[in-house]
Amino acid sequence: MKSVENLVEGFKRFRGQHFESHDNLYRQLVNQGQTPRILVVACCDSRVDPALVFDCDPGDLFVIRNVANLVPPLEDHHGHHGTTAAIEYGVNLLGVRHIIVLGHAHCGGINALVRAGGVCAQGSYIDDWMCLAESARTEVMAELPHAPLAEKVHACEQRSILVSLGNLVTFPWIRERVENGSLALHGWYFDIERGQLLRYDAAARDFVAL
Repeated sequence: MKSVENLVEGFKRFRGQHFESHDNLYRQLVNQGQTPRILVVACCDSRVDPALVFDCDPGDLFVIRNVANLVPPLEDHHGHHGTTAAIEYGVNLLGVRHIIVLGHAHCGGINALVRAGGVCAQGSYIDDWMCLAESARTEVMAELPHAPLAEKVHACEQRSILVSLGNLVTFPWIRERVENGSLALHGWYFDIERGQLLRYDAAARDFVAL
């Protein structure tokens, strides 16, 4: 586990080993701006870093991270909607061509949701946020009422990805692009225990290995 001092030393190594050897890339990103073609909605879990998992360079991904990699649906009222604002920026201003909702195994937010048996009425910031995945929890509990807790959590981790994919198309500017083929949506699941990456296959109605 790194301390703040370790981060400073890490930056020095980054500057000497990476930044200086990729100076052309960084100069291009400064002069021409960023043009990522892939937006990733990932969890803020410290074990799941999309750029590291996918071995990407700076400028490759537009990454949005929040608790449990959730996407809220379209809402009529305006407020401080950080995830929605970032998605709008990626789609409408950067023109990304793909949105990946990246879930993962051993997600603390989903685990808490399943263990609590529904937390929407409790009112903390985390509880209110995790309410976005309540429909996933309800479906899993109905389908797997007698399954072990770990199996329910695993199923809910994957089902919540589908909830977020469904919420994405509630936004007209996303739905229009999906329908005309200029934007593709993907549901991926990273198993941090086994080092496996799965994608949702709509035809199979299941997650399959990539």
